[in-house]
Amino acid sequence: MLELKLARLQTLDNLLVELRTILEPLALAELFPQPQPLEVELGCGDASFLAEYARCNPQKNFIGVERLLGRIQKLDKKGQRLGLQNTRGVRIESAYFLEYLLPPNCATALHIYFPDPWPKKKHARHRLINEQFPTLARRALAPGGGVFLRTDDRDYFHQMNEVFGAAKEFEKVETPSTLAEITTDFEREFNAQGIPTLRAAYRLKF
Repeated sequence: MLELKLARLQTLDNLLVELRTILEPLALAELFPQPQPLEVELGCGDASFLAEYARCNPQKNFIGVERLLGRIQKLDKKGQRLGLQNTRGVRIESAYFLEYLLPPNCATALHIYFPDPWPKKKHARHRLINEQFPTLARRALAPGGGVFLRTDDRDYFHQMNEVFGAAKEFEKVETPSTLAEITTDFEREFNAQGIPTLRAAYRLKF
């Protein structure tokens, strides 16, 4: 038993998950020292939000998903500097992670903050929050779980609300003030320029 505990503690030296396969869901019990409610940030960027949010909520586990190596390495560095045993990073496309790697009904919240807006109409199909996203979110979330969205792009914000508004399994709710107070680096830069944060939140009905 002692050897098992030591082996698990040693894995905390690296917060990035080495995927054994991308064809099967993650074994979440193997990733964290403690079994706790799980929240996921899709497109965690440089982890400016996730690291602080995880620090403030040690009673929860967190996974940050990011496809760019330099950004996911920042999650590792920030998490280790803060001693975050409740945080892991996965380098992969967010949509693929949500559909194939996240076990069903395991997450209490999904966070998507300032995703690429793909502003040109011909590129809008590449947006993460599209007509299929509520179905993927419903599969990933536990009953009562929430989806928290932020963007600075009004057209994308309209699309976010439109697709979730059409999803009968979800109901619109307010973003908790304690969550809204924790901002991303992008968000602070936008706000400093007078660009407001557009927020929306939806809860999966029981």
